Amino acid sequence: MTTVEVAVRESAALGEGPTWDPATGRLIWVDILGSRIHTYESGSNCRTVLATEQHVGAAKPRKDGGLVVNLRDGVALYGPDGAFSWLVRDPVPGRRGNDAAVAPDGSLWAGTMRYDERTGGGNLFRVTPDGTTTELFSAVSVSNGTGWSPDGSLVYYIDSPTRRIDVCRLDGQLPVDRRPLATIEEGAGFPDGLTVDADGCVWVALWDGAQLRRYTPAGDLDRTLDLPVRRPTACTFGGPGLRDLYITTARTGLARPHPLSGSLLVLPDAGEGLPGVAFGS
Repeated sequence: MTTVEVAVRESAALGEGPTWDPATGRLIWVDILGSRIHTYESGSNCRTVLATEQHVGAAKPRKDGGLVVNLRDGVALYGPDGAFSWLVRDPVPGRRGNDAAVAPDGSLWAGTMRYDERTGGGNLFRVTPDGTTTELFSAVSVSNGTGWSPDGSLVYYIDSPTRRIDVCRLDGQLPVDRRPLATIEEGAGFPDGLTVDADGCVWVALWDGAQLRRYTPAGDLDRTLDLPVRRPTACTFGGPGLRDLYITTARTGLARPHPLSGSLLVLPDAGEGLPGVAFGS
C-alpha cells in the first residue's frame, strides 16, 4: 500500500464528512466547528470555501446541483446559485447536527449529538427531499458513520462512545435487527466516520487512535493504516475510478496537534469505492 499524502494542508478545527461528487469531480468536506464547507478538485487543485451561519456537521451534493447540509438547527439546502433555505428546522438547545450520509434511495440519514456529548442526547433521522422526517434511532450519544452494503441490503452505523460498528438489515427503508459487526478495543480510540468499498468491506477512522481500519463483511479486521495525526475523523473514496481514499482530520482538543492535524489527507490507489448517490436521486 502506498504512503498517505497531503491533499489539502489546512488547520480545520474539526474536519469531517468527506464526500466525492462525481457530477463535478470534486471532494466536499466540512470543518464543523469552523462553520466551513470546503471543496477540492484533485486534478486542478482548485479549492473553494463556503462559510455557514451555523456549525455544519455534513454537506452532500444534491441531484440538481447545490448541497444539502446538516446544521446545528436542522437540515437545509443550498441551491446551485447559492440560495439558502431550510428543509427541516428543529432547533434543540445544546444540540447540533453531526455526520450524515445519503442512502441508496436518495434520502438523507442525518445524525445529531449534544455539544457536551451527554449520553443519549442525540438521534439519527431520515429526511426525504420533501422534508418528511422519520426518526431511526433515538437516545444516541455521538451519531457518526453511516454506510450501505454494495447491494443496499445492509446499513452500517456508528454511535462513537459504544466503540462499536453496528450493522442492520433494511426492512423497506428502516434499519432493523441492529447488532455489533466489530468492537474497537479499549485504548485504540473511538470509531468515527466510515465508508464501504466495492468489496463490501467497511473502512473506519479511529478518533484518538491515529488509524484507519478495514473490516470485512464478517467483521474481521483485515487491514490497518497508521496515520501521522491522532484524530482522523472520516474517509471516502474519490478521484479517477474511485480508487483514492480521502481522510479528514481534526485538531480540536489537542494541546499539541500534529502539523497535519486538520488537513485533508489521501491514500492513492487504496482500493475501489462505491459510486455515491446525490440527495433527491
